[in-house]
Amino acid sequence: MANPKKILNDPKKVVAEMIDGLVLANDGRVRKLPDHAAIVRTDLPDSKVALLIGGGSGHEPLFHGFVGRNMGDGAACGQVFAAPAPDIIYEAAKAVHRGKGILFLYGNYAGDNMNFDIAAEMLEDDGIDVRTVRVTDDVAAAPPERTHDRRGIAGDIYMIKIVGGAASELDTLDEVERVARKAVANVRSIGVAVAAGSIPETGKLTFELADDEIEIGMGAHGEAGVARQKMKSADAVADELLQKLLSDLPFKAGDEVALLINNLGATTMMEMLIVNRRIRQILEREGIKVHRSDVGTWLTVQEMAGFSVTLMRLDDELKHYLDMPAESLGYSRM
Repeated sequence: MANPKKILNDPKKVVAEMIDGLVLANDGRVRKLPDHAAIVRTDLPDSKVALLIGGGSGHEPLFHGFVGRNMGDGAACGQVFAAPAPDIIYEAAKAVHRGKGILFLYGNYAGDNMNFDIAAEMLEDDGIDVRTVRVTDDVAAAPPERTHDRRGIAGDIYMIKIVGGAASELDTLDEVERVARKAVANVRSIGVAVAAGSIPETGKLTFELADDEIEIGMGAHGEAGVARQKMKSADAVADELLQKLLSDLPFKAGDEVALLINNLGATTMMEMLIVNRRIRQILEREGIKVHRSDVGTWLTVQEMAGFSVTLMRLDDELKHYLDMPAESLGYSRM
């Protein structure tokens, strides 16, 4: 496969220019911190538990597109597919802090873990209470007994939506952390890749996949999945993904779930809706009720072709926060 074309200026400045464009696209609802690759809401209330999200760029609209009402209060932005530096996280956290502590919410990757932990220690030295919840929804990344080793993928979207709502309504950091830990315990995702994305600075593909191959369980940076196989029909792929997904929590008859089908970058809405049709057939057969569906583009890997499927098991509390109105560039629901 030839390296894809991208419409850029200086490949070394893609993140800085992307953030400038993102701020302008928010029409005054967010601002960029001077001298730091971070954005924060302009309408933060005077007293609330703060929610800081963040991670590498190149996955737009995640993470920096999810700053807004009942979503993240700020986002620390790394370079493409790289964790934000501790000083960026620290300054973003200071900017969103409103006196009630800060929850860090991000995907479980080594670089993010290290840099967010360093920033948390810096903030604690300043007397600011910080808690951390890492999203670990990728069932392909590690077996169920090692969920703490799993990557965060598109489950981030429902996590940000729910925790953003909780941070808007609940008075204490303890309570917001409790909701976040409940949510992460009930969310599971798995993806499939059809073709690779590329890194803007180098133009190189993140992995190689033959034209007649797919990879089940591919990670959000091109990490190896659990099975490389020949192309299959949409129904056959959906069947395989759901088999792995449903058995993991496990989901069972009588459960109520939110369903998210996420475009990894270059997959058409037509393909995703065909997959959605099959997934809904399977869930109905299994006696699992879908409370709401989201089909669209939220976590991308540049122009990677493929999609991921996320299920979150709901109770009344999680459903309440998931259904709250939200407004951000990357995800809005009225």
